[in-house]
Amino acid sequence: MITAEQKPIDEIREMIVPYKRILALGCGSCVAECAAGGEKETAMLASTLRMAGKMNGEDVDISEKTIDRQCVKEFVIQLDDVIDQYDAILSLGCGAGVQAIADMYPEVPVIPALNTEFIGETKDQGYWVESCIGCGDCMLYFFGGVCPLTRCSKQLLNGPCGGSMDGKCEVNPEVPCAWQLIIDRLTNFGALDRLEMIYPPKDWSKKQGAGPRKIIREDQQGSIS
Repeated sequence: MITAEQKPIDEIREMIVPYKRILALGCGSCVAECAAGGEKETAMLASTLRMAGKMNGEDVDISEKTIDRQCVKEFVIQLDDVIDQYDAILSLGCGAGVQAIADMYPEVPVIPALNTEFIGETKDQGYWVESCIGCGDCMLYFFGGVCPLTRCSKQLLNGPCGGSMDGKCEVNPEVPCAWQLIIDRLTNFGALDRLEMIYPPKDWSKKQGAGPRKIIREDQQGSIS
């Protein structure tokens, strides 16, 4: 999932200063899972901003609403009937959500309330760890389900650096050595021979350098234009 963290209140307040009627818009998917932009967080942020505005004698009206996903048009159109009531949208979605709202309603400023961080997994309650950088050419099969680009501090593709100790990374001793994990897993699978291959430098053109990436599935489009 995509993880995010709320921006500092002072930064948010500075961005919303020019506007009087603001909709704090939450997102019920990824950012709700990481406790940054769901219904609860949206209500808390809206309440905090209302209180701060009142204490500073500011004439500002902050409403709140949460939709299932800000990055999906079918959910965003719920705003069609209310969008003209606001001077600005304060989005508690990820960067994709902010831009989706802005694309659909270009006449209304959309302000990000969160900093989008990484694609990660939930390890425990309140604990999320980066696990994928979206390189566009997944190689997890070759490395036993451990991504060296994300989980190795040096992003090594052809074996360990040799500096780890007791299975911990020499760059950050609190982090497991990704290559120790890779070797252990491939050994368990009887697939250590996969490491005899030489993996070339990553082709980053699949991730960047040609504008926004797209996925088009004609079999999923139906009558959608």
